Amino acid sequence: MNKLIVKKAAVLGAGVMGAQIAAHLANANVPVVLFDLPAKEGDKNGIVKKALDGLKKLEPAPLASKSKLKFIDAANYDEHLPLLAECDLVIEAIAERMDWKNDLYAKIAPHIGANAIVASNTSGLSMNALAQGLPESIRPRFCGIHFFNPPRYMHLVEIIGTQTTDGSTLDALETWLTSRLGKGVIRALDTPNFVANRIGVFSILAVMHHTQAFGLGFDEVDALTGPKIGRPKSATYRTADVVGLDTLAHVVKTMQDTLPNDPWHAYFTNPAWLQALIAKGALGQKTRCGIFRKQGKEIQVLDLAAQDYRKSAGEIAEEVAAILKTRNPAEKFAALRASSHPQAQFLWAIFRDIFHYAAVQLESVADNARDLDLAMRWGFGWTQGPFETWQAAGWADIAQAVAADIAAGKTMASVPLPAWALEAGRTGVHATEGSYS
Repeated sequence: MNKLIVKKAAVLGAGVMGAQIAAHLANANVPVVLFDLPAKEGDKNGIVKKALDGLKKLEPAPLASKSKLKFIDAANYDEHLPLLAECDLVIEAIAERMDWKNDLYAKIAPHIGANAIVASNTSGLSMNALAQGLPESIRPRFCGIHFFNPPRYMHLVEIIGTQTTDGSTLDALETWLTSRLGKGVIRALDTPNFVANRIGVFSILAVMHHTQAFGLGFDEVDALTGPKIGRPKSATYRTADVVGLDTLAHVVKTMQDTLPNDPWHAYFTNPAWLQALIAKGALGQKTRCGIFRKQGKEIQVLDLAAQDYRKSAGEIAEEVAAILKTRNPAEKFAALRASSHPQAQFLWAIFRDIFHYAAVQLESVADNARDLDLAMRWGFGWTQGPFETWQAAGWADIAQAVAADIAAGKTMASVPLPAWALEAGRTGVHATEGSYS
């Protein structure tokens, strides 16, 4: 496949994600046909028209201006499948059910153009398994295209090839996504949750584990895991509220069900307090109550010991704040490791375990260290990826410290660091000539 020119695109599924992907294509002046099931009553395009109406009200605004709606045509699977023949790019964005996707693929296959790329916006299903639902003639042009929510604002798009995807398909799609949509593209391997969610959700689970281990409050942890360590202002628990506690729990469950051989599998579980919040409908920002809630003008946080909410006042201890102000990363990490303060010990533990996890899992999730670091920057808003942080802090010293903690049984898993991470003379994974692969 040469250069991809998208004169018209189709998006299958007018749910929250599908409608927003269509909106972002429209922002780039790409004509889009947005499909969904035919409405049972009234206008057969009623479901899509309702979704398009919803785009005008959604915050943050998915449309650059309401006038961009003129680029989107409403369609349904009963009447308009022949329109797919005119589309150069077909993005499937329906619910995460393999059987539903397979049924849809059988319906659309006869109408797909001879050179069109077909891509699934799945966030966790196996791309190789999905490819089996398509005719062999389409498989070389089929891949995964995982937009992050909200698609207009999140820089990251993961593209995922299958065993039958033609390399030129990925090259053409990556070029188009970067040049036409302005996205940051990484290539993920076909493993559950791909790169950003696999590493990012592990990071959240590590924070949850160590929050309990060191007896810290949720507000205290958010003070520690936000901008002070190069992470977004929403830190960890506030991010969980924004994403939706039910959504987070679903991603964790995917890891639990699909990664039985991961050495950290014991931690792929939703803590009892999280399950209790979900059971009573406290799902975070969308229900105005989750780990945090607002009572009048006061922000309150769940206190596990008291089994109730209290005023949120998370503060960093002076001693730890002073360490975090240290400019030299090597000195900063040495001070965190040397400190006996629970907050400092907590910070070393979460960094150590994410370094450990990223090093062990790199070969199974990505082709190179660069893509893993960029996934965390673009998908989770970190100022540096785990390998960049490790390298800046002195690769060999940190590697030895992690190895010592593994030997002492302090890490979340006992699997050793891979041999490449401990090679004599290694100073990191990123150099002027490229990144470790």
